Amino acid sequence: MLLRYPLSGAGAQTAQIVHAAQQGDQQSLALLLEHHYAGMLAVATHLLGHRPDAEDVCQDAAITALARIGELRDPSAVRSWLHAVVRNNCRTILRARKPVPVGTAGEHLHASELDDPAAYIERSALRDWIWHGLRQLSPTLQPVAMLRYFTENNSYEHIAALCGIPVGTVRSRLSEVRRQLTVTLPRVRDDRHHDASTLTAERREEAAAILSAVANGVPQHKLDERWADDMAMRWPSGIRSTGLGSIFAAMGNDYNSGVRYRLVNVVAGPGITIWENEFINPPEDPDHCPPAATWLLREKAGLVGEVRLIHAARPGQSRAMPAAR
Repeated sequence: MLLRYPLSGAGAQTAQIVHAAQQGDQQSLALLLEHHYAGMLAVATHLLGHRPDAEDVCQDAAITALARIGELRDPSAVRSWLHAVVRNNCRTILRARKPVPVGTAGEHLHASELDDPAAYIERSALRDWIWHGLRQLSPTLQPVAMLRYFTENNSYEHIAALCGIPVGTVRSRLSEVRRQLTVTLPRVRDDRHHDASTLTAERREEAAAILSAVANGVPQHKLDERWADDMAMRWPSGIRSTGLGSIFAAMGNDYNSGVRYRLVNVVAGPGITIWENEFINPPEDPDHCPPAATWLLREKAGLVGEVRLIHAARPGQSRAMPAAR
């Protein structure tokens, strides 16, 4: 909860508060964020056009500011500095929304990123630092944090369906995620961080290979090395099945109906992977499949042991179809 003290525009007072925040005074940083939060939210809303996304970006920006306030050299520029952090976070979300065709693995950089290696390295370092902080969370908190902050269909109801928990539990766990990251991120800032992009690239390649396997004529046994034989599959309809073969069977039915999959996003963490895909329905049956799906894969002893799948809402529906509890 941010403190609600008055903050005048006087340069000397602002400088004093910024210096205190840079020395680790949590109340001073909270005061700065409280004073500038409305402007930060306005910037995020202008760029994203979606209030929940904008609020999430501002929460992330607050966490970033907590750890990087020491980099601010000119205290009078704190407002523009916070707005810049928000804009950078917004651009990350907007880039992540661009679909990636199935069968294409690895990072897809825009020309501006290729033209500025230093900026890309900085973003990569920040990403690895955030992921290092997420690894400190408990197994119950990691999935809700990954789904909320790194996926497109990230409503509380969507997360609840994928994790098999009530919406109220999602809210309480996300509150605990924010509380823990506020403490953890500054502490692990200078630790040696894992390279998050390597694991993500590996999992993206795996997702692309499986989602395109039927269309490309690749047999299941070529791709099942990381999948447990007794993997529990929970479908949106409430039906449960076992093994990767049940996924291949469903994809085969879709393929025979003229449906194709487009991989949109992959999020990879320790023991957890999230896929997001769009369905490309045939022109003669445009409503065969819902517009999109999210997959939550959990590992046991290094193998995928459980998968939950939910569909995005069809046009006219108010919410996504829940996964089986």
